[in-house]
Amino acid sequence: MNTRMRLLFLGALLAAATATTAGNAQDTIKVGVILPFSGTLSDTATQMDGGIKLYQKLHGDRVAGKKIELVRRDTGGIAPDVAKRLAQELIVREGVDVLTGFVLTPNALAAADVSSQAKKPLVIMNAATSIITTKSPYSVRVSMTLPQINAPFGQWAAKQGIKSVYTLVADYGPGHDAEQAFIKTFKAAGGEVLGSIRMPVATIDFSAFVQKASDSGAQSVFIFIPAGPQPAAIMKNLVDRGITPDKFKILGSGELTDDSALKGAGNAAVGVLTAYHYDHTHKSALNDKFVKAFRQDHNGENPNLLAVGGYDGMHLIYEALKKTGGKTDAESFIAAAKGMKWESPRGFIEIDPETRDIVQTIYIRRVEKVDGRIQNVEIDKVDNVKDPVKEEMKKKN
Repeated sequence: MNTRMRLLFLGALLAAATATTAGNAQDTIKVGVILPFSGTLSDTATQMDGGIKLYQKLHGDRVAGKKIELVRRDTGGIAPDVAKRLAQELIVREGVDVLTGFVLTPNALAAADVSSQAKKPLVIMNAATSIITTKSPYSVRVSMTLPQINAPFGQWAAKQGIKSVYTLVADYGPGHDAEQAFIKTFKAAGGEVLGSIRMPVATIDFSAFVQKASDSGAQSVFIFIPAGPQPAAIMKNLVDRGITPDKFKILGSGELTDDSALKGAGNAAVGVLTAYHYDHTHKSALNDKFVKAFRQDHNGENPNLLAVGGYDGMHLIYEALKKTGGKTDAESFIAAAKGMKWESPRGFIEIDPETRDIVQTIYIRRVEKVDGRIQNVEIDKVDNVKDPVKEEMKKKN
């Protein structure tokens, strides 16, 4: 964007902000939801939007005496230019007060630029690259970061006697974060990394990569790939090549053993170890209620991390607006979000007041057969985990 266009855009944003402030004297608060509703990643939007809808179903559509109106827009997939344009249009044309959604890191980063320029709150419901919340002072995340998941997991794996690993990760920001976090703590705890591959982010044929891991002589493989169709595909490739937990330690971030992947792998997945912040099998009264209600609305489908991200994102928006008395200016909204604590279907969580990022329990899970069903079972946990990347940044500063 050249200087003239930038000035024109900032002028439009200022006018929109003024109009929105006037509108907020009325009875409606607009929330712009940006998700990949179409394309190969549409299932991720279905889950997240399902969590958003469920929260409103259970808690109503009015907060602080005002109606919450959702305005949805479709990126069609990984499309940062589209996400940025949609964020701008939502603010300038629709007069939205809060931006939210964001399954994907590139899209969230693009929208963060708009949030910063327009001084609009940005509630990130999934995108998990560590740096995202540093790109706008008006952003807050309710999901996770990949280092937050995988740094504790690397240390845990080494402490279980796993001596060597080969890593396979998707070649984009979250994959790099997951790889580096796992390797750092695994090596620090005495483990050895025998090789690493970064795989094309859109591939669904992992056979060559899986074979390299098998041939490496490593005792284990660590895998990160995004939620969607890929976990099921790589699990099938692992099984097809005889790389099963009875012969090889299979480790991964929780996307690896989501429901679709487990359905395809069946009994061959029993023994896979993952770390994650949420699974529908988590034991709590609130999660039981959440899972039951989600299944009723989705023909028996279980909620995943995206659904709980949508649900918790709406909780933060509602509670922040209650604290501000319905004020939507970014400074008031973010001040209300900082330090917020609540019980989520995943357990107790909070927003770090310094980083505006999530603090939560990370669960270590093992795939087991329970009452005839293949599912993740929590076998250990690490409480009150912050994003280690930001913690390291704070130490340096």
